[in-house]
Amino acid sequence: MVTEIRGFYSLKELSESLEEEINSYKAVVEEYSQRLGSFLREMEATHGNEEWFKKLSALQKSPKKEKGKGKKSNLSNWIAFKDIMLSKDEQGEAQILFEAVEEINNKITRLVKTKETIEDLKKLGLGEDILYVAYLRDEVPERIVLRKRGEKDAGKFEFVATFSATKGS
Repeated sequence: MVTEIRGFYSLKELSESLEEEINSYKAVVEEYSQRLGSFLREMEATHGNEEWFKKLSALQKSPKKEKGKGKKSNLSNWIAFKDIMLSKDEQGEAQILFEAVEEINNKITRLVKTKETIEDLKKLGLGEDILYVAYLRDEVPERIVLRKRGEKDAGKFEFVATFSATKGS
C-alpha cells in the first residue's frame, strides 16, 4: 500500500491523473484476465474434472455473484513460510491471477467513484487560484486540502543565491 501527499494545481489536473491511473489499471486487468483465461484453457484438459478447477472457472465466469468467496476459499494447498504463503500447485498460479484481477477491479471502482466526485467538485467553481493538496492512499485520493495559491505552499520553495565569477589569468 502506497501512501503519499501530492499537490495539484487544478481539479482538471487531478481528474486527468485519476483517468491515467484508471486506464493503466484497466490495461493490467486485461493482461491478467487474458493470462488467466489462457491458463484455464490449458488446464481444462488435465484438470477439468477437479474441484479446484471447477470453482476457479465458476469464479472467473461470474466474479460478481461469487464476490468474496475467491479469496476465502482454499482452492489450492498453500504453505505458510514466515510472512508469505507458498504454493507448488498449478491452481496456486490461477488463484493469484484471479485474486489480482479482483483486487485491481476493486481499485478501478474506487478510482472511478473518486473521479466522479472530482467532476462534481468541478461544478462548484472553486476558482483557479487554489492548490489541491491530496492525501492518497493506495493511489486513491481520500482527503483534499484546499489552499489558496500564493500562501506558503507545502512543497514549494525558493532558492536565492548570489553568484560571482572572476576571470582567471
